[in-house]
Amino acid sequence: MGSYRCFYEAMTDAAPAPDVLMLLAPGCAHCPAVLAALCELLKRGVIGRLEIVNIATHPEVARQHEVRSVPWVRVGEFELSGTRPVAEYERWAQRVGGVQGRADYLAELLKSGMLSKAIDVVDANDAYVAALLLLLADTQTDMHVRVGIGAIFEHLQSTTVLRQHIDALGALTQHADARVRADACHYLSLSADVNAMSFVQPLLTDEDAQVREIARESADALHKR
Repeated sequence: MGSYRCFYEAMTDAAPAPDVLMLLAPGCAHCPAVLAALCELLKRGVIGRLEIVNIATHPEVARQHEVRSVPWVRVGEFELSGTRPVAEYERWAQRVGGVQGRADYLAELLKSGMLSKAIDVVDANDAYVAALLLLLADTQTDMHVRVGIGAIFEHLQSTTVLRQHIDALGALTQHADARVRADACHYLSLSADVNAMSFVQPLLTDEDAQVREIARESADALHKR
């Protein structure tokens, strides 16, 4: 997994002091605590700017962001709903712009059953594909998250975005964990790019029987495409 982190080393620097948008409403029992937490982070310089919108006065903002309940907070690129401790908002603020932060965000979405939202996030910013690969390479990644990763790669099938990450997926075909090698091999086949064969071919003689089987299926799929 260390080699994969090195592959995306240039993308892991977090952006400083992100801006924050908070949506609240009158009568919300949890909004004051969240607002106080964000104000504390603003005073400490953890966030650069805090914009607060009362959706009772500006319901169009809630519609724009498809928000159905408050408190709702967007920390940089991360949209967070519900009440969270100040330390968690600080953690998200510090991870804006980094691959690990994006991986954590996708993992949270997928664990919560928000696959369609995760797909929207990846479609809006293809830098999140690197975060998907980071999750794929981590043997501790939750099974529900792995299923979601597979669904997102299926969504990306035959796209330019997926083809741009062939080398990174190819690096994962040498992972020590057979499950990771197998998944990477399958996702390479979804690229529909003949260049993926150079990574699939060696897996035809892999020590793991399941990896060999998936490699055969992937090689067949790439030949047909």
